Amino acid sequence: MARDFMTDPGQLRDLEGQQYVVLRPTGAVMHEWDRSRDAAQRRLGGTVRYPGAAHVTLRGLYEPERIDEVRAVVGEWAAQQQPIEIVTEAVDSFPAPWQIVIARLARTPSLVHAYASLTDALDLTDLRRIGELPLDDWTFHLSTVYAKALDAEDWARLASDTRHDYPTPPVETVAEVELVTYRDATEHREVIALGGRGVS
Repeated sequence: MARDFMTDPGQLRDLEGQQYVVLRPTGAVMHEWDRSRDAAQRRLGGTVRYPGAAHVTLRGLYEPERIDEVRAVVGEWAAQQQPIEIVTEAVDSFPAPWQIVIARLARTPSLVHAYASLTDALDLTDLRRIGELPLDDWTFHLSTVYAKALDAEDWARLASDTRHDYPTPPVETVAEVELVTYRDATEHREVIALGGRGVS
């Protein structure tokens, strides 16, 4: 059974009413992400927060009363998409005030197209988007450690110690997206195949 993306009770409360369109890696990218997160857990323990599973966020929305409309838009968009290649370039970070260790992804043509085409699809609606940036400003990534609780010195040390490039980048292709909804402090997920193969 697939792991939940978010498991921390505080994070689940913070995400209440939100929806996310995400990619779930299950091969080389996931295995390297697991290795990095596990190393961080050994080092930092419970002083920071961690995602429950690797994921690449393509969009966030806040439509707790219009889940069916969100599902319809995402389903129609996914039907037009081909599988998406994801390549981990480096372990990097988003600085304060976010203080997040990330696996930074290459801007592969299929990943860039997916983000851009989802923007186009959402532009035709009045659905409320959150955390969205223009394509040129968006850093494709998988969050590994949410370290906002660390003081400036500890954060600087963590960001420096973990930063590195991959001489041989992990690569995999994802053939489905997940629509993730947070309701009643619980994560709900629907898997939608790319290329029009349906919802599960």
